[in-house]
Amino acid sequence: MIEKGGVSTHDSVEDPRNEALLVWVDGRLVPKAEATVSVYDSGFMLGDGVWEGLRLYGGRFAFLGEHLDRLFEAAKAIDLDIGRTRDEVAAALDETARANGMADDAHVRLMVTRGRKAKPFQDPRLSIHGPTMVIIAEHSAASAETVGRGLSLFTVPQVRGLPMSQDPKLNSHSKLNCILALVQAQKAGADEALMLDVHGFVNTTNSTNFFIVRRGEVWTSTGDYCMNGITRRKVIDLCRANGIPVFERNYSLVDTYGADEAFVTGTFGAQTPVTRIDGRVIGDGRPGPVTARIRALYKALVLRDCGLAEA
Repeated sequence: MIEKGGVSTHDSVEDPRNEALLVWVDGRLVPKAEATVSVYDSGFMLGDGVWEGLRLYGGRFAFLGEHLDRLFEAAKAIDLDIGRTRDEVAAALDETARANGMADDAHVRLMVTRGRKAKPFQDPRLSIHGPTMVIIAEHSAASAETVGRGLSLFTVPQVRGLPMSQDPKLNSHSKLNCILALVQAQKAGADEALMLDVHGFVNTTNSTNFFIVRRGEVWTSTGDYCMNGITRRKVIDLCRANGIPVFERNYSLVDTYGADEAFVTGTFGAQTPVTRIDGRVIGDGRPGPVTARIRALYKALVLRDCGLAEA
């Protein structure tokens, strides 16, 4: 849990097994305390790298193909050679999960940087040692308490950038803008940050995609200025397949404050309710029925994708 009384989309149940984790570092499984990279690493020095977050269900990673697609597309976009095939990356993920005795309620962060540099400067040609790849897998059951309570958001002045500055669709290590947004929200007493787009329309949060529900309709941003998350797309597709009106559109804070429900989406928490924004109570201040229905539909989809019978 987040300290000092706050909550987060990424709240999880404390698990003592995480003290004895093995971390995959460039082909070696090493104890957590010994899992290190060079101070000359491009990721540490400059945030030069890409990453993915994955969840494990019944020993299988949900939507693995789509996560690998996004990883390799992001690497291509920044001209980073991962140095491994898709099958090799998938095998490393499986090896890490098995080594830690994981089958369910596990979250994995897969990171690839441009690697160790010869000198501490930006020039990518200085990364002469090849890429660095790290896989951190943790026993991590999402907190039911946080789902029941819901998140509090605060609208911050930071916006997601334009594609010509840093394309927000890129899942890069460079997250300072989002971290500053979260700092701003926490200083205001909220759990996480609600970020607008460059035109002032509601866009996303600092770490997840954002949805509202108005009169039975589900709204989310156009997706032009945010990470188009895999869970975001699954929610949109599930709504369309199950008769829930859903719209990718521009909408304002006025629309948001008057919403009946709100929730955020991400690989870790799936769909986490939002019950307060900028001091306004959303709906009746409790997770709503449309959010609950979408959570159930998504859970069933994950079980099907992982080849598991729904309990």
